[in-house]
Amino acid sequence: MSSSATLPRKRLLLVEDTASLAALYAQQLGSSGYHVDAAADGATARSLLDANSYSVMLLDLGLPDIAGIDLLRQVRAQFPGISVVIITANASIAMAVQAVREGAYDYLIKPVTKDRLVTTLNNALERTALKQALTAGPSEDDEAAFVGFIGTSPVMQQVYQKIRSVARSKASVFITGDSGTGKELCAEAVHRLSGRAAAPFVAINCGAIPKDLMESEIFGHLKGSFTGAIQDRDGAASMADGGTLFLDEICELDLALQTKLLRFLQTGLIQRVGATAMEQVDVRIVCATNRSPLDEVRAGTFREDLYFRLHVLPVHMPRLRDRGDDIVEIANRFLKQFSREEGKTFERFSATAAARLKSHGWPGNVRELQNAIRQAVVLHDGEVVEDNMLSGLVSDPLAGSVVAAAPDIEVEALRQAAGASAPEPAGGLELWQIERQAIERTIESCKGSIPKAAKVLGVSASTIYRKREAWQDLRGQGS
Repeated sequence: MSSSATLPRKRLLLVEDTASLAALYAQQLGSSGYHVDAAADGATARSLLDANSYSVMLLDLGLPDIAGIDLLRQVRAQFPGISVVIITANASIAMAVQAVREGAYDYLIKPVTKDRLVTTLNNALERTALKQALTAGPSEDDEAAFVGFIGTSPVMQQVYQKIRSVARSKASVFITGDSGTGKELCAEAVHRLSGRAAAPFVAINCGAIPKDLMESEIFGHLKGSFTGAIQDRDGAASMADGGTLFLDEICELDLALQTKLLRFLQTGLIQRVGATAMEQVDVRIVCATNRSPLDEVRAGTFREDLYFRLHVLPVHMPRLRDRGDDIVEIANRFLKQFSREEGKTFERFSATAAARLKSHGWPGNVRELQNAIRQAVVLHDGEVVEDNMLSGLVSDPLAGSVVAAAPDIEVEALRQAAGASAPEPAGGLELWQIERQAIERTIESCKGSIPKAAKVLGVSASTIYRKREAWQDLRGQGS
């Protein structure tokens, strides 16, 4: 399976009326792999939205013909699959906060650095990709669609029932499952079915934000509290006041911030970076991880008291390969979506192709399935996807693969995504050495980019960085 970087899924609509800034943002985003369409006013933006399919939108609030907040409301109502990031001047920061409360993914204050711009949009894009991968349009007579998922398999029916049960509670929810199984979608379903549904749902990916900025992202900061803090800013906890705060990849938080998070959970009080006063907020915490949180506690990387504070109502998301006929149902949805986008005529899978889809291990879960179907659509045409159109994209991941037999599902998925053959265990190689070969081969296939290699699987880049540090320690011990 090819890297997702080769797929045309990073299409962005830039709505900015200042020509020089629009050109700058388009150049920065273009060099980071985005296909950018630009609009200088609301009318042009609406025309582009009607004619094209976008995953993410960068929206300036100060437009000549319509208030940016009004355009946001239109987009949220008519194009709910698009994640919107607001970009605004300091004078409009109050409106930007209001925009987040009304459904914008995040906001940026001008001037914004390229790294901050790209990181924020990449996070928004990941959220869009997962929602598009797993959601179906709402249906009054379809319970599964109501909670936001495609699929009626017995294992998913159990998940739906668990979501309905925990949504009624006020306690913290801890979601576990492999990357790409729909943990954020589960968190949103819990929020939508709770008594807090009318209030904000604010998501933070703890593995995608630099550690030195994470405290500010959660709790906010005051102007001048650190380099680059040019304005007071609310954190995610304040933005989610009255609603739900979703902390994805919670195990990526460093221990110092875990302590502050625990204090917040115990008191309901936050302290912005640089502030002396405490503020009261009312949020429900939902968190998620693709690791075993109890193993992280045993390893000393996750506080035991924080674990017990958060792990009140656990929900586990099943792997795609455990969902039976759901695989073909999700694949059919992708097939229709991508055929429409690519101007192809595919309508269904042949019986042998459907059987191949169901027999594959899908270590990358829905993200891997999404990429496989898109590639089949791009490379072929016809009304029926035949088995031979999937050969080379979908193979048996368990046959003769040493790494596939290992307990680390991340490595299996990286190897599958990189298209690498299984390393031979000759010469007495230990498991960590085989794992290292697989991951380094993937990094090489992504031209040395660890973030891109991580995206091939759908794991955080910090997971790869952590493994590389561990390998250095093992080599230092003479392993």
